[in-house]
Amino acid sequence: MADFLITNARLLDSEVGETRAGASIRVEDDRIVEMTEDGSPISVGDSVHTIDAGGRTLMPGLIDAHVHAAITTMDLAAMGRRPLTRIGVEAKAILERMLRRGFTTVRDAGGLDSGIQQALDLGLISGPRVFRSGRVLSQTGGHGDTGSVGNFPRICACSIKTSGFSHVADGADAVRRAAREELKGGAAQIKVMAGGGVATPSDPIDMVQYTEAEIRAAVQEAEARRTYAFAHAYIPDAITQAVSAGVRSIEHGNLIDDRSAELMADRHCYLVPTLVVYDQIAEFGRSLGFPPESMLKLDDVLRAGLDAVDIALRAGVRIGFGTDLLGETHDAQSKEFLLRAEAQTPADVIASATVVNAELLGRVDELGVIRPGAAADLLLVDGNPLQDLSLLGGQGRHLDLIARAGEIIVNRLA
Repeated sequence: MADFLITNARLLDSEVGETRAGASIRVEDDRIVEMTEDGSPISVGDSVHTIDAGGRTLMPGLIDAHVHAAITTMDLAAMGRRPLTRIGVEAKAILERMLRRGFTTVRDAGGLDSGIQQALDLGLISGPRVFRSGRVLSQTGGHGDTGSVGNFPRICACSIKTSGFSHVADGADAVRRAAREELKGGAAQIKVMAGGGVATPSDPIDMVQYTEAEIRAAVQEAEARRTYAFAHAYIPDAITQAVSAGVRSIEHGNLIDDRSAELMADRHCYLVPTLVVYDQIAEFGRSLGFPPESMLKLDDVLRAGLDAVDIALRAGVRIGFGTDLLGETHDAQSKEFLLRAEAQTPADVIASATVVNAELLGRVDELGVIRPGAAADLLLVDGNPLQDLSLLGGQGRHLDLIARAGEIIVNRLA
């Protein structure tokens, strides 16, 4: 990290959805320490590097609240056989490309282990800031149960079965123990599978998973650590049960209805749609080895995603930004902006990926904004994303500067 000054920028205010010319900001270490918005200069010494933005748009770094950096192929059967060392190398490349697309913070929604987190902390991986969920919690036969179905199920007296991706834990006490293990291991938050999913072949989309008592056990353990639990769910019954149990966000939510959306709004529960994952599975799933049984379930949710966003918005639900991409499709991350623009204004989509996600992560005034005291996560965009969201795509080619926590990662203005 080095001190630097950015001058002559057009500031994108992610909270109000407008730009203002004549901004300058000064960064020291990992924080913004001073800024002006009226064209007035900021005095600095000769040793401080100055970057003339040339009128480019200065905006906060982007936040993706639903990634799976350690799911490195869509062929999930092959994924289960892949050595951990190879997964680590592949996850490194995935995370580094995320940062170069402007995503300075991500929430990993399951599967990323503590070794990758340590490598990020040590600077061995030049990736985004990561809020790691560790292993997801699932019931037997739930969305996180990746075990095969055989003629002779291996049923034992133990109440938890663990893989690299999940704890399959049945009963409130087992869920509590599994949550404690992940929190002990450094998980930033806990994820529970509250309903059926696309990727696992043995659980239908319209299945309600876990009981309210089981989900509440995970919520209580997370709250004891001053954090939160969030839930994968599609259908109204699963959403309602998870929200009643106290989760902070619902992931996907494609089949939400008015009543469950109103409950979410009443309980201040966020929705994190992930439209791009269904788009990519539909286009590439068969050729990339996505399970055939899972492809059959795709139609149930593919066309419902935009309607779900509309329903949630009408109810007053806060909408976050996530992608949920798997394996070979991670590079489509920024396409979520264009898909979401069919239901939201560009300003609202950008807010979802900045200030709303910062609220969701519990980092208000630190992430997703540009102001003194905030983290120096910064993008200089060659153009105005409020007028053209495609500027946030193209694998970062329109981002002339990317800084994460005060470290300049990309600088095409040098």
